[in-house]
Amino acid sequence: MTNTQVTLVQIDNYGPWTVTPEPRREADLQTMQSRLYADISQFVGNRGGYVFFSRFDNMIAVTNGLSMADHELLQESVNNRYPVTLSLGVATGTSPVQALADATTLVQEAGSAQDKSRRECLKGRAIETAHQTDDDVQIAHFDVINATGNYTDELNAFDTFIEIEQGYAELMRYMRTAHESLSFFVGGDNIIVSCPDLTEGDYEDAIHHVEDAVDVELQVGVGRGENAHNAGFAAKHALEICRADGTRVEVDW
Repeated sequence: MTNTQVTLVQIDNYGPWTVTPEPRREADLQTMQSRLYADISQFVGNRGGYVFFSRFDNMIAVTNGLSMADHELLQESVNNRYPVTLSLGVATGTSPVQALADATTLVQEAGSAQDKSRRECLKGRAIETAHQTDDDVQIAHFDVINATGNYTDELNAFDTFIEIEQGYAELMRYMRTAHESLSFFVGGDNIIVSCPDLTEGDYEDAIHHVEDAVDVELQVGVGRGENAHNAGFAAKHALEICRADGTRVEVDW
């Protein structure tokens, strides 16, 4: 049984800050957001976790293996180097969707995202070391079959982007509603999904649904591990078997 630890990362009072004392240049905001994401991703990644940019002012992380002290250190590091601060909600559960819902509630109860008085909220709990297992995290790594041949080398760049995004959007919705999973586009034609304890048949079901709905063909490798890095690396290896053998679903456990 999985036990996913999810952290909601929310920039404090970000909307008002972007227009105070007057609207800030969009290029500057985009640069700061991307740098902040990169730094958070490196911090969490060095500790075995994954961070997904979501809407940038809100980021979602799979943080199995990170303690509350690690989260506090992340807040301190960002506060020392950026003009904004972070509030963090940490929750765990057999369903990544439920864990995120609980983490979100913790942050919301501390104050609105545009509340000037809310600064560096840190709420929730991490999985204690004694209760961590090798199967706590299940990660699925999807990609589009022959994206280069079917899209990149055939369509203009924007139409390719539309096709890939349609596949992502349909998979994201379906995995959320049917399988309590959190899906994130990570560039190129790759989608990483944090999942509960799903079966090989569940992944086959998802692939067929996306193909029927938007005519995008997917393949997926799936792995388990004590943290997102280990599970994700196993998923990457499983996906390579799909690419080599022409299969649609491969699991590594």
